[in-house]
Amino acid sequence: MAAIPLQREPEIEYPESDGKPMAETPIHRKVMLHLIEALEDHFADEPDVYVSGNMLLYYEKGNRSASISPDVFVVRGIPKDEDRDVYLLWQERKAPCFVLEVTSKSTRDEDKKSKKSLYAQLGVEEYFLFDPRGEYLKPRFQGLLLTGGEYQPLRLAPDGSLTSRTLGITFQPQGNSLRVTDAKTGRLLLTFAEWKKKAEEEAAARSATEKRAADAEERAEAESAARRAAEERAEAESTARRAAEESSNQELAARKATEERAVEAEARARALAEELERLRRQP
Repeated sequence: MAAIPLQREPEIEYPESDGKPMAETPIHRKVMLHLIEALEDHFADEPDVYVSGNMLLYYEKGNRSASISPDVFVVRGIPKDEDRDVYLLWQERKAPCFVLEVTSKSTRDEDKKSKKSLYAQLGVEEYFLFDPRGEYLKPRFQGLLLTGGEYQPLRLAPDGSLTSRTLGITFQPQGNSLRVTDAKTGRLLLTFAEWKKKAEEEAAARSATEKRAADAEERAEAESAARRAAEERAEAESTARRAAEESSNQELAARKATEERAVEAEARARALAEELERLRRQP
């Protein structure tokens, strides 16, 4: 009797998109991207901290409708370099420790009710909500901490900021955005665009400094060349003066020698004439 082949359970594909737009408005999208980029940069050197956002998170194996898409989330304890199109909770075995929703008109009820309940069930330790325009949340920035299986509100600082205990990051509303700083060092976390602008400004400053240094070096070389030329001219003039003086001295010596020879010749001629005169006078 032939063996009956085992029937393999068909592999389920989990969609990467729920068909909804990434964000309701450009402002909401900008806030999301800023936070994701800033957090990714902050945790760049930590291989087991995964930062993402606007990604479908499936929390029941085999159930494609059991999904949620956090705007921004962070997971500690999983490798960040794995290629993920969706987040499968039963494979990762780690729920996000931090979720932030940029709430909007279309998501405010879901963000405050169903998502809140689900995140609590999944064990998300901190759940933050931000309303960029201050239209739906009062106050527009809120934070919840999971305590005993239920979320308890976090108290805002006097400046309206909240510090995440799981991330060590302080979030502070500023205009329509959230500024992000390292709670320990106070360092502002920049987005890619801000890093690029900063790098360009630093590059321009370095270029200007290098140009000033090159100009100063060129001026110094020109001044040194001018000094060398002046010294060479002075040396040439000094050499010319010495040559002229030597030539003058030689001419003077030659004249003196000529005059001395003339005097000697005249003296010899006079002596000879006297001797001849004396001989003529002899008898």
